[in-house]
Order: sequence, then C-alpha cells, then structure tokens
Amino acid sequence: MTMKAAILDGYDKNGRALAVRDIPVPEPAASEVLVRVHAAGVNPLDNMIVRGEVKLITPYAMPLVMGNELAGVVEKVGPAVRRLKVGDRVYGRLPLAKIGAFAEYAAVDEGALAVIPGYLSFEEAATVPLTALTAIQALDLLDAQAGQTLFIPGGTGSLGAMAIPIAARRGLRVITSGSAANRERVLRLGAERFIDYRTEDYATELSDVDLVLDTLGGDEVARELGVLRTGGRLVSLKGMPNGRFAKRMGMPALKRLLFAAAGHKLDRLASSQGKTYDFLFVHEDGLGLDRLARGFDAAHPLPTSVDAIFDLDQVNGAIEKVLAGRSKGKTILRVR
Repeated sequence: MTMKAAILDGYDKNGRALAVRDIPVPEPAASEVLVRVHAAGVNPLDNMIVRGEVKLITPYAMPLVMGNELAGVVEKVGPAVRRLKVGDRVYGRLPLAKIGAFAEYAAVDEGALAVIPGYLSFEEAATVPLTALTAIQALDLLDAQAGQTLFIPGGTGSLGAMAIPIAARRGLRVITSGSAANRERVLRLGAERFIDYRTEDYATELSDVDLVLDTLGGDEVARELGVLRTGGRLVSLKGMPNGRFAKRMGMPALKRLLFAAAGHKLDRLASSQGKTYDFLFVHEDGLGLDRLARGFDAAHPLPTSVDAIFDLDQVNGAIEKVLAGRSKGKTILRVR
C-alpha cells in the first residue's frame, strides 16, 4: 500500500523544492499509532530544515518526509499503545527525530499526540501543536509568574496568536510589536500594549521588562536584552543555541562544547548585564497538549488562526508563503 508524501531529497541553503511522490505507508512500531493525516501545519521550521539550519541539532537522513505537526485520525495502534485507540481524532508536534506530517499517513509515537478537543476542526487543530508547545515550553523555561511583564517582539504571526492568550491566561502582562494593521487583533488576543515597529522603537519605549520571548534572532537579541530589568530572562527561538540548551537536550559532550562556543557571545552579553539568555527548540509533548486543552473549552476555545489552506500537491507554494512572512495565522496543508 502506498501514499503520497512531500519529500526532501537533500539540504539546500538556497531552498529546495519538495517532491510529492508515492512511497509505502509506514508500519507503526510497538509504541506508535498510524495516523491518517487530514491536515498539517506549515512553519518557518520547515524552511529551516530544508536549508540545513537545524542539522547540528537534529540531523536527518535523506530522503526525508517533511512536516512537523499534524491532525488526523488513528487508523492502527502498536501493541504497547495505551492512551489512544483506533478512531481517535489526534494532533501533535511530531518527535524531533522522526517528522513526516506532509503525507497521507504518519507513524507517530503516542507520547507525541493528544486527542483533539471536539470543537476544533482538523484544519484548526493543525494550527495548535507547534506554536502551543513552543509557548508552553518557553514560559516554563522563563519561569514565568503571574504579574510579570512579557515582551514578544514580532508577535503578530502564528506564534504570537497562540503565545499571547496562553501567557495572558497565566496572568502575565503581555507587550508585543509588529505592523499597525495587526494592533486590534493582538490586543483582542490579550496583549496589554502594542508597539508599531514603523513609528516606535521598542528598545527606547520599553525598560524593566521581566521576560522576553525572542522570535526575531540576529542583532535583535542584543537590543531585546537591553529592555530587560536586572535579573530578567530571555528565551530565543531564532538566536544561537548555547551550552545550557545542549545540556537540556541531552546532547553528547562534543556537541555541548560546540554549542557552548556558539552561544558564548550572547551568554556573556546577558551575564554582563545580570540577565539570562536561553535558546529553545520545541519538542513533542502529547501530555502537555492535553494539559493545555483542559484550560480551554468550547466557550473559551484554544486560540486558532488559519491564514491560508493549500493542498498537499501545492506544498512548495505553502512553504514559500511562510518564508515570505507577513502571516496573520498558520498556513495549513489539507491532506485528506
């Protein structure tokens, strides 16, 4: 039995088109379930994988079935599976070492999956796992406490659409920045203050912020550190990995040394100001998704935002759209 899948045949720093072709349907291992994929989220991470930007963190063998998050229905379960059953509607961020959401079927460890709340469609559910787990894991790493101020620069995309309401529900005072067209939308999501990057400079507008969730990387990280109070903490999704990150990931000694060297400049800059810098690469966590969903219901649903929907054979157009930026929500592949 075969299925269609979007496949990367090799890294390319300039970007490489994925090939949609027929491959065998995977057989689930003992702790895995076979998911018939209905929808998959397309993310900046997919472009980073294509360009080889995360191969030091997670090296992939080629050819590689692409895609990091999905929503679908369990078709088959392995003998060691206990939480899920055939017919369950499930969603999840796939394990770092075994992605493959851009396909008609995926064999996924049950620990990466959770049951979709009944009020979400498959397309809506596919917007949740990666951004929700990123927000949860970032807030945990920041040790965020109610009453603290959190700044999310560039928080008008799909991550901000999830992180802002989650942070607001935890009692954080959220500030974000972006283009003025998104002001009212992010304020409705729960942000207390919006900074228009075209007319205001957050680096001069803000001071004594408790926490920063960096989505921009590059030179912005140093500027973001500048708005933190002494003792403040910054977690970056786009900056340099550092030694603490490698240790949390359980990497071997050589990689710990490499990442410690890579992140030394930012570690030193933060330390010189009495602040803390960390890097986050989101990992799978089905139980985390379960816990998150229990905090929402049909009257107060999980925040979802679908910006555009593409068919599987239009996967390259979807990836190009995400690369272009200026998203107002998640780009989705409708697989089934």
